[in-house]
Order: sequence, then structure tokens, then C-alpha cells
Amino acid sequence: MNLNTKAKQENTYDAIVVGTGISGGWAAKELTEKGLNTLVLERGRDVEHVKDYPTMFKEPWELPNNDKISYEEQQHYEKQLRTGYTVRESTKHWWVKDTDQPYEEVKRFDWIRGYHVGGRSIMWGRQSYRLSPMDFEANAKEGIAVDWPIRYEDLAPWYSHVEKFAGISGEALGLPQLPDSEFLPPMELNCVEEYLRDSMAKKFNRVLTIGRTANLSRAHNGRGPCQYRDLCIRGCPYAGYFSSNSATLPAAKATGNMTLRPHSVVDSVIYDEEKGKAVGVRVIDANTLEVQEYYSKIIFLNASCMNTTLIMMNSRSRRFPEGLGNDSGELGHNVMDHHFRVGANGSIDQFNDRYYWGKRPTGIYIPRYRNIGSDKRNYLRGFGYQGGGSRENWTRGIRELAVGAELKNIISVPGSWTMGLLAFGEVLPDHSNHVKLNFEKRDKWGQPTLVMDCEFKENEYKMRVDMKNDAAEMLEEAGFKNVTTYDDPGAMGLGIHEMGTARMGRDPKTSVLNRWNQVHACKNVFVTDGACMTSAGCQNPSLTYMAMTARAADYAVKELKKGNL
Repeated sequence: MNLNTKAKQENTYDAIVVGTGISGGWAAKELTEKGLNTLVLERGRDVEHVKDYPTMFKEPWELPNNDKISYEEQQHYEKQLRTGYTVRESTKHWWVKDTDQPYEEVKRFDWIRGYHVGGRSIMWGRQSYRLSPMDFEANAKEGIAVDWPIRYEDLAPWYSHVEKFAGISGEALGLPQLPDSEFLPPMELNCVEEYLRDSMAKKFNRVLTIGRTANLSRAHNGRGPCQYRDLCIRGCPYAGYFSSNSATLPAAKATGNMTLRPHSVVDSVIYDEEKGKAVGVRVIDANTLEVQEYYSKIIFLNASCMNTTLIMMNSRSRRFPEGLGNDSGELGHNVMDHHFRVGANGSIDQFNDRYYWGKRPTGIYIPRYRNIGSDKRNYLRGFGYQGGGSRENWTRGIRELAVGAELKNIISVPGSWTMGLLAFGEVLPDHSNHVKLNFEKRDKWGQPTLVMDCEFKENEYKMRVDMKNDAAEMLEEAGFKNVTTYDDPGAMGLGIHEMGTARMGRDPKTSVLNRWNQVHACKNVFVTDGACMTSAGCQNPSLTYMAMTARAADYAVKELKKGNL
């Protein structure tokens, strides 16, 4: 008995954070800096900044098989390879094998996963935008799903808080539908992008700006600046972009209050029926499959949307027979993503005496302009565009019918300028888009597996008509030639912005979390990754996860000190 008591004491902390990706890293930083002795659990291996980026300086000719993985390895990545986010020799160490954690699809769902310290914060696209007041109000105004329990004003100071630390480069615009951030200097548009920007402003009164990105345009907080190498996905030794590994986890470690435990698959949250709250988590050692329990006063679930939901659904007790906090029956429902892969491309004959320097890590952004003010469409919400202008490079030589000196001459001169616009649209929350657990089929670690049943609905397909046609119209009006459109919706998950499965709300009967990201019926458990989202907006969501996490951590520590948790 004494041995058990001692073991429990050694495994007891003030706080437990599950996951080390963008939101988990922020939870670790904020909780440790506020003085909490915090256990940070990561299901994958450890990744130390710089030390564990094995391909960060590799040249193309140093990578085997033209950077393609072998046929034998491809058999482990069936679903992730089908997406076009190809698992390569240069990046294969970041991706989860589909054979390790299989899942079923009632309807196709592309689940892109990375299990290691830092999670997808190493591989993310780094586009960083605030949601706007209209995004937080839209559900209530339109009678869609449930109302957000917070408004933009509640989150605005926390956006500022995380932006000042992370470092977001961009241009202030003063647009109500896309609030400005705390910016580092913006990166430069090239001449063709400036040309399209001026045409759009004149002919459509629409805005084109440089993409707001978590790449540093100058040194910031001891990191960076970006070297314009365009090798971000391999891990940046200069810390030129924000990741948990380069920013939040080192800050948490510096406090002396963080215990980081990799190879720790969180199976479930331990709920104490007598105390009426969670007391810890049950962990499977990823290597030995040994089960261990860890205890704490508060728990932050930041395992990424689907895995956080898996953990909650698997946390069954007499009080919560259908999963932790699932009194409403909404846990696992209302899956959202962004729909994209629709837009237009064109070329232009001008500016052949102009070029650009380096491999800029961000493209252009066109903020939402549909269903704003007097503009009313036959669908709800809207979309923005990403993309950019560039000159064709030497690879066009592959299609040239030339040899010898003629071929060398062709590929030594830059090709034509081209411009692409790729739309990203909002997906509405819908109860029928859901995931559930299959307790009969287990993964490598003995956990139940997910069953995905999600699809784009009528509103998304109506929106895609404008997403395609508007892109072509803007290019044509600017004088671009050979304008072609495309529309390949694919499936949900491909945007890698999965969210909504444990949504925030005002009423415990229709939502899982309250305005502070607490589980309604288990207030010492907080969820601040994508699972918490009540609606999606059309902006990339990671900056919102950061702000949500910092806000919830501040509240949790204050409540803990008051004795309320």
C-alpha cells in the first residue's frame, strides 16, 4: 500500500497536457510559466529542435530515388499517399503509417497525421489569420448549429498575446472581415501579384495582400529570420517559423516546471465518481504497451481534433457511459474542415524583364468578400483565396522537344509568368458529419479505431461555383491569358483543418464545452485544439487554436488558485 501511495505521488502533477502540437505547445508554455508543475504527454517520439531535423540541409541529389519512398514503404501509407501530400524520403519521418492507426470510412476522409514532439506544428502551412466578429456571430444570426459562447472581443487580447510571441508577418488592412494582427513587417509581393492587386482594387474593389504567415521577416524573440529556403516542412534550423519545437516547448522547458514524456499514448481520462471530476489520465507506453496512470488537478486535451475526441469517447464511466462530457450527444459530431482545390490559373506576357529573389514561404491572400454588406448569394458564408505568381522554371524543359545546346538555352532562361488563385471556403457545422469508435477493431497500441462519416453538403457545392468563376473573372479582367479553371472537391480532411467534434456552446444540452473551453460537466478538463470549434470561418484556424489555448490556460490557473477546480 505504501508503495502504491509513493508511486501515485511520483506520478502526480498540477497539470497534464496531452499533445505537443500547436495548441499543446501553447498549453505547456502558459501553464508552466504560471508556475504549474506540468506533465506534457506525446504519443510519438521526441524531436529536439535542430538536432532531430535529419533532412534540413539535404540537396535534391542527396535524397534516394528522386525523393520518393520505396514501393514496400508505400504500402504503409495508402490513404496519405492518395491525397497528393506525398510522403517523401525527405519527410517520411513525420508521417503516421496508416497501418499503425487504421480507420474506417463510411465516406472518404483524408486524415493527415504526424505523431512526434511538435506534431504538425513542424509541417503546417503557417498561414495565420484571425477570425472576425462576423465569424463568431454567424451561427446565431443564421440559425445554424449553435451560437458561439464567446465573441471576437473575448479573444482579441489573446490573439495579440500569442502573435507577439509567435511572430506573424503581414500587412495591416483595417478590414472588418479579417482583423489585423500584431505584425512583423510583411514580405514582398512580386510584380505580377502587385499587378493583379491593382487591377482587382480598381475593377472589383477587392483586396489582395501578402499571405499572413508565422514565418519571421526579421529576427524575433531569439529566433529566425526566415532564410527563404522553402524547406519548412523538413524543420527549420534557424527557427525561422513558429513551431512548438522552436518556440513554446523551449519556453516551457526554461521554467523548470515541464516534464516531457514522449512515447505516451493517452488511452483515456480517469474520472472519479465520488469527487465528480477527472483525476488523471491512463497512458499506454508506445513501445512496451505497458499501462501507467498519471494524476493532476487539471487536464488539457490537445491531441488534435480527432484524437482528442477518440480519447474522450474512450473515457467511459458510470457518469459518462457515452464518453467524457457527452451529456449532449454532440461529442464526435459537427465535423468541419475547409473545402478547396477550386480556382483558376493564367499566364501573362508582361514583365519578362522582371524576376524575384529567393523562395518566399508565403503566397498571396484575397480576404473574403462574398455575403458581406449588400452582397447576398445563394449560399451562406464565404471564401478567401491563396495562391501566387511565379515564372516557369527549368522543369518545363521536360516537355520541350529539344536537345543539346538548344535545350540548355531554353531552360537557362525563365519561362512565362503565371498566376494561380486557389479558394478556401467555409464548411458549415452539421450534426450528420460525425465520427465514432469501433471497439472491435483495434490499432497498434490496442486503442479502438475511428469510423469517419463526413461529407461536403449543398451549401459548400453552391459556394464552389463562385469560388471557381470569380477566380477566372479576376484573372481575365486583369489581362491574363490562357485562363483555365478547375474544381476537384475531393473529400473532407484534405484541408488538414479538421475541427468541431467537441464544440463550445452556451447550453450543456447542445454542446460539449463552455465559454472557457471546459467540459460542461467536468470542469477541470479543457479542450483547446480544433475539436472545440463551433464554426470554421474560411480562414486557416491555427492562430485561433493558439489564442483559445492561452485564454483557457489563464482562466484555468486563476480558477485553480481560487480552489474552484
